[in-house]
Amino acid sequence: MLDSAPAARVLIIDDEPHIRKLIDISLRSQGYATLLAENGHEGLSLLAGKGADIVVLDLGLPDKDGQEVLRELRQWSRVPVIILTVRSDETEKVALLDAGANDYVTKPFGIEELMARIRAFLRVAEIRSPTGPIYDDGNLYIDVSQREVQLRGDVVPLTRKEFALLVLLVEQAGRLIAQTQILKELWGPTHEEDAHYLRILVGKLRHKLGDEAANPRYIMTEPGVGLRFIGK
Repeated sequence: MLDSAPAARVLIIDDEPHIRKLIDISLRSQGYATLLAENGHEGLSLLAGKGADIVVLDLGLPDKDGQEVLRELRQWSRVPVIILTVRSDETEKVALLDAGANDYVTKPFGIEELMARIRAFLRVAEIRSPTGPIYDDGNLYIDVSQREVQLRGDVVPLTRKEFALLVLLVEQAGRLIAQTQILKELWGPTHEEDAHYLRILVGKLRHKLGDEAANPRYIMTEPGVGLRFIGK
């Protein structure tokens, strides 16, 4: 956390007291501010009244389903939302992403995993710059305005679609982006089912970046769901 910056505020909407307490203690121990809600109505009220930098939303709420809360929230807010869910079905996860969720964590979850996801979203603004590179970790350098990518100082020749995919992922670093969304943005709405297009493109991009699918440094695949840029 930056000493001079106001603490990022995280809204936790979960009806299980022990989970709210666990997340609350973990966040506050790292300098974040927290807002706690035990149902959807209270959560939406807190977000509207006090605001938040990120929302952790449980799907199984007592007054309304988390998906309904997400739909209502997305009518007026673009705040990043991480879903907590016991549901492991890939189709449902993709539907959540399409409905406006930015990421999900499956229960039971490790608190360190959730904290890492939260940190990743709150870091996104730090790697964006309108006048310079959108990403530079000393190994990989990406400059959209110059349409330039370098790896260890050497220019990496990317095709138009390879570059578009890389920028799409980096600009939403840490977020799991549904493969249907990527297919629609890169190939158009008639190609949302053509997953093999994306598999081939990702393979070529990984090869040029020296990335490995089994041990990724930059691009992580969640099979059947989507892609996530994990560079630090």
